[in-house]
Amino acid sequence: MTESSDEFTCPGRFDGEVAVVTGAAGGIGSAIIRRLAREGAHVVASDRRPDGEELVAGFLGPDAPKWTYVDGDLSSEEGAQTLIDRAVEAFSRVDVLVNNAGGGIIKDYLDHDADTRRETVDRNLWTVVNCSTSVLPVMQRAGYGRIVNVGADSVRNGLFQHAMYNAAKGGVHGLTTGLAREFAPDGITVNTVAPTGTVTPYVASAPVDAVERFEKNRALIPVGRFGTTAEVASAVLYLASKEASFITGQVVSVNGGSTML
Repeated sequence: MTESSDEFTCPGRFDGEVAVVTGAAGGIGSAIIRRLAREGAHVVASDRRPDGEELVAGFLGPDAPKWTYVDGDLSSEEGAQTLIDRAVEAFSRVDVLVNNAGGGIIKDYLDHDADTRRETVDRNLWTVVNCSTSVLPVMQRAGYGRIVNVGADSVRNGLFQHAMYNAAKGGVHGLTTGLAREFAPDGITVNTVAPTGTVTPYVASAPVDAVERFEKNRALIPVGRFGTTAEVASAVLYLASKEASFITGQVVSVNGGSTML
């Protein structure tokens, strides 16, 4: 399977919609924003990388619908509110929020200290809590919204060295079901896509300190390989679309069978 998402694209599926995507300059995030733009969405991209806006411009290309970029610390309430405010200022609405920002500090549990534990939770849980809190009133007023979180299959399989990361991502999975039930009457669905190992640029670089962990992860996958960012993006875009209107409160694994049911 190639990394290209062209074969999966559904032209026009998001025409005129506004999609906020966090962690937009990373491997999975870049696949998501490319697909959204190709399917007609106005993208509001956010990341913390110094070159984030330049990267996003390259991913979207010159023919993308109007888009904007917002830098900020989404683990703070202020940073998340600024992101949503900027989206509304630019486009007057937010139809889709993809909570993709994250990134684990992956190490043996007792090798964590207070700072790394806090950073792991900040990156992976508080970003989701804060962005969801800021966008929900906007979606309530519109009577429509799609929130799609990027969780982790490791929450279900207890992956090697992932205890602290799983604590944060498990919080995302739990938040998903609670928000889905509470906001269903407002026309808002909330779901999570939970990938297993995915071939991001970091994984493709095969860093020496992670090779053992990658092999242990791959050994759990019956399909025998990691997923591609395009495959993860496909699940995200389906749940973000109008056609997924009867799906909410679900954790959808994109995992090659590493966990089942």
